[in-house]
Amino acid sequence: MYGSLKNAQPAGSKVGLLEFILLMASMMAVTAFSIDTMLPALPAMGQELGVNDPRESSKVISVLFLGYALGQFFFGPISDTTGRKPMIYLGLVLFLLGSLLSYLAQDMNTMLLGRALQGVGIASPRTVSTALIRDLYTGPQMARIMSMVITIFILVPVLAPTIGQGILMISDWRMIFALFLLSGSALLLWFALRQPETLPLEKRHPLHFKHLLRLAWSAMRHRITLAYTLATGLAFGSLVGYLMFAQPLLQDHFGLGKQFPLYFGFLALFVGIATLLNSRLVMRWGMQRLTQGAMVIMASYSASTALYIYLGGVPLSLAGFMVWGVITFFCLGVLFGNFGALALEPMGKQAGVAASVVGAFSSLISVGLGTLVGQAYEGTALPLVTSFALSAISALIIVLWAEQGREHEPMEKPVEEPSVS
Repeated sequence: MYGSLKNAQPAGSKVGLLEFILLMASMMAVTAFSIDTMLPALPAMGQELGVNDPRESSKVISVLFLGYALGQFFFGPISDTTGRKPMIYLGLVLFLLGSLLSYLAQDMNTMLLGRALQGVGIASPRTVSTALIRDLYTGPQMARIMSMVITIFILVPVLAPTIGQGILMISDWRMIFALFLLSGSALLLWFALRQPETLPLEKRHPLHFKHLLRLAWSAMRHRITLAYTLATGLAFGSLVGYLMFAQPLLQDHFGLGKQFPLYFGFLALFVGIATLLNSRLVMRWGMQRLTQGAMVIMASYSASTALYIYLGGVPLSLAGFMVWGVITFFCLGVLFGNFGALALEPMGKQAGVAASVVGAFSSLISVGLGTLVGQAYEGTALPLVTSFALSAISALIIVLWAEQGREHEPMEKPVEEPSVS
């Protein structure tokens, strides 16, 4: 199953390769699990907390992404100083505190505070686990480990809404947060007892916030890195808007009721399929051509669908929406599989910090855009489809501008590491 992969755990570790892959997949899945499990519960939660407008209830998604965006910038770089385990401990504890606050919430403001805290917390296992894998594996072995982790992770957005719907059939929406508390505690205990520290003391370095800001500025000054960061934010922003749209659109507008998780999971599956096929597609066409082709397809099909809805004066049917969703989400999977690598390609030794900067900045863009899309919901699919068309067109223009100047742009001079005395 693992071919030539070797277990690179520190001496004395009892963690086998399969357990390590499952643990890392669980760490990375906390974000999707915290979002998608909640979707079927939005109407009941909003009603109990005094919010009847689905646009207001969907803010529990956008504030979580906001916390996630802010957390990304700090947890990765700080873990280079403290080691990986303390930062993952802190993140999971914040996630548990946010889950408890949301479970006890009696009004929407308290709920949003709890979700923001959850978002900050989940940034840690999502980002630091990647650094942890990088500590143990490099090159092709790291790529294979990440591929196995992602293969397992893909199942979460497919299954999570069904889990949430199942809980609602036997209990109320608060039990979903009880599940977050239980699963988060189990994950924290599993990680604490089984996974040893992977960053030894001699490889850690002091944290200098001024230096961190200089590295962030250096990364964002690079034409290619900036362009693909903006493109990632635009593409992911439409996805955030979809997550805010999904429950009222599928469950209410299309009348799917309790079948909503099945349709949601079906569309999510195509993001996963594209992710799994990405390595083969890249070998055939290259990252630039592949991503540009995906943006062209997503832009043209979304624009033509939006024009059909607008000019025809007829709402998009469920079948038409699902066809649009399959094509669009497959394209999104291709973009997500390559945008990050393209953004970090020029960064060299700065790639570690640049990854945190790119992740945080693109997430902030996506939260702003996704919130605007979510607030535009008026009972049809038109605003959502239009947002995908506009974001794909904008991302394509930005990427073409950056690639046009790639050969003529000098590499940024690396920021020197601060001296330690």
